Amino acid sequence: MNGKEVRQILAQSIKRLRENRAMSQEDLAFNAGISIPFLSDIERGNKWPSPETVAKIATALKIEVFELFYPELMNDKNSSVFISKLVKEIEVSQKTALKNLCKNYSIELQ
Repeated sequence: MNGKEVRQILAQSIKRLRENRAMSQEDLAFNAGISIPFLSDIERGNKWPSPETVAKIATALKIEVFELFYPELMNDKNSSVFISKLVKEIEVSQKTALKNLCKNYSIELQ
């Protein structure tokens, strides 16, 4: 993946998330403390925001910054699949950690 592809992922994510929240560019720009033309340039992939601006946009969208870089989170169907996989991975990790902890203290699991 190159820089141009990363920029496109960010641009598409911001636009999709904004639209999913029924926010105008004006609303998001105001809430993020940036200008509408700058937001428009970001959404078209023409401008690359600073990390501080990315954080402001994420906060205005009420998400974590990392979510802007996961294209699979960009639609409801894919995000539910992603979340299901994440929950499964967490469950497996928890079970493994619990087994190891019990083993260390010579406790049998039922």
